[in-house]
Amino acid sequence: MLATLPAQPPALTVAGFVYEPKYDGIRAIVEVVPGKNQAAVRLWSRNGNEKTAQFPEIVEAVGAWGRRLPGPVVLDGEVTALDAKGKPAGFQRLQHRINVSGHGYRSNKVQLSADEQPAALIVFDLLGVKDDDLRALPLTERRTRLEALFQKHKPSKTVWLTEQAVGSGEALMARARKEEWEGLIVKLARSPYRAGKRSPEWMKLKLQKNDEFVIGGWTAPQGTRAHFGALILGARNDAGTLDYCGDVGTGFSGAELDRLMGLLTRIETPTCPFAIKPRVKATARWVRPVLVAQVRYAEITDEGRLRHPSYLGLRDDKPAKAVMMPGVSASAAEGRYGETSPKLARKTSASEGGPSERVTAKDVASLIDQLNTFEKARKNGKLLLPDGDTLEVTNLHKIFWPQGKHTKGDLIRHYVRVAPYILPVIDNRPLVMKRLPNGVDAPHFYQHRAPDVPPPGVRSETLPADDVPSRLIGGSLKTLLYMAQLASISMDPWFSTMDDLSSADQVAIDLDPQPGATFAQILDVARWVQEELDRVNVPGFPKTSGSEGLHIFIPLPKGTPYQAGMLFCQIIATMVAMKHPKVATVERTVRRRKDKTIYVDYLQNIQGKTLACAYSARASAFAGVSTPLTWQEVHDAPAPQDFTIDTIGARLETSGDLWKKLRRHKGADLRAAIERLST
Repeated sequence: MLATLPAQPPALTVAGFVYEPKYDGIRAIVEVVPGKNQAAVRLWSRNGNEKTAQFPEIVEAVGAWGRRLPGPVVLDGEVTALDAKGKPAGFQRLQHRINVSGHGYRSNKVQLSADEQPAALIVFDLLGVKDDDLRALPLTERRTRLEALFQKHKPSKTVWLTEQAVGSGEALMARARKEEWEGLIVKLARSPYRAGKRSPEWMKLKLQKNDEFVIGGWTAPQGTRAHFGALILGARNDAGTLDYCGDVGTGFSGAELDRLMGLLTRIETPTCPFAIKPRVKATARWVRPVLVAQVRYAEITDEGRLRHPSYLGLRDDKPAKAVMMPGVSASAAEGRYGETSPKLARKTSASEGGPSERVTAKDVASLIDQLNTFEKARKNGKLLLPDGDTLEVTNLHKIFWPQGKHTKGDLIRHYVRVAPYILPVIDNRPLVMKRLPNGVDAPHFYQHRAPDVPPPGVRSETLPADDVPSRLIGGSLKTLLYMAQLASISMDPWFSTMDDLSSADQVAIDLDPQPGATFAQILDVARWVQEELDRVNVPGFPKTSGSEGLHIFIPLPKGTPYQAGMLFCQIIATMVAMKHPKVATVERTVRRRKDKTIYVDYLQNIQGKTLACAYSARASAFAGVSTPLTWQEVHDAPAPQDFTIDTIGARLETSGDLWKKLRRHKGADLRAAIERLST
């Protein structure tokens, strides 16, 4: 799990956050397997390069620490160089302990020994113990278990547990300034561990400007300088191309100049790697953009150039394709290029998304009071969320539903009321936004892409092989309300979760009325779908669409291919249409469908397609809500207008969460269902 660099520094006194020192080293995932005399230890960088051989003193110290552990453990921490007093030092010192690898070359030996430049492992997270994957647990629970390990198994001068301040980081920040630390890491106390992902639940608070940049070439040496004058640096933009951001010509020792020149000549190319060829002061030579340099600098100018840069060393624990300009959409790049330790992925397999946020009745009441105050005063404001975080809300008095004079404030209040019920529905699922910034009578547009810099605490991820740079992921109250603030009236999740995007854990049959059709006809078709499902012993869960239609959801076992779920829905839909051709149709072409019929749509089950989820508000004129029904209610012939943002609160109090059974169902046995159809 990686930290973001927010546009605004995080506060130091926010309840629900913890604060830790930020170390200037290399991230390490550590596997420890206890043994009789010494534990077996392996170190991996965050992109899967093994670092065990580079740090023998750390391996020995962790091996001694872990020899009597209750079972194998997986730790997360930082390998740092130590100064003469045994305190963490900067990355430049550590540079001389690292072999550069991964680009077709490797140094022959570690440049300095452990005696010449000692290093230490500072542990800050516990990801697994024995066969238990702890990543889905809140950070506070993982920390408690980690502290218990360190109390029972005493640390040494080479391996220790990081400090942590809870609730206030002011004292820790004062020390950081006095002792010239790089900064602090601010973490949401309830955050799960999202392996290989950059999440706003962890944030960097930097005191020194110190970042990675891609080497795109070098300039000719001047005067007595050997080999080259400066390295030409760049960083990726949102389009994935390389932008020039300056040259660095200081910070090199003679030995480092020799070493770098040997590496640069091996990757030299006649092609400039930058999107726009930079103008440099001396003759430029270009290289393939595969090397990453760590650079200290004063600031980045408005033109995107580094001021007073100084070279610190090379990094081989971050792929060059994931290096973005500091503060610009780093999560998208790293998700796009897949920085996940393969060793950790192989050892653990539980959900990375973690449980959805718990919202109490007291939380709901507090948030609604705040919204009422802001809207009555016709002012924008910052909602204080239950975890101590905040979210800015604007234009709450703006009319979104003219028919009932419902406002944007009513939309956000709706999502506050239904948060305890809808958060589990969208938890850990990619979301599509249907935005209506001027209300339901004005044009709308679909937005798949997450905003480039969402607020801290709003989760966005880049999906494998996805054309969209990053998507919003459901599960947190802040993400839910942020989407409503963006005028996304409905919540439209994928049929799969982040745990297994290629498989559907539910499918749906969408009953869509054609011109002239009635809701009574929709209910008839729904009952015919129920009959077909009952015949093959497959459960169906109906809900209103929130507009004029109705959805019937079917739970699936984990690992069910999208195609299998869609084919099953196609079979059921086709059987209904064949038996009731005057009312039901599966005709795909709109102009060929007859008026006053119901389209039994099974094609929404393609990966990436979505439907408004249970408890979602809708852009219907009557401010409808997609509301779960019992089959008895379907037979009792309700009206869509019975379920709105005004009535959903009272319904939930009387009916409870009817969608819970779907979420907890083990999934329909489609193979057995197909066999029953063939008999």
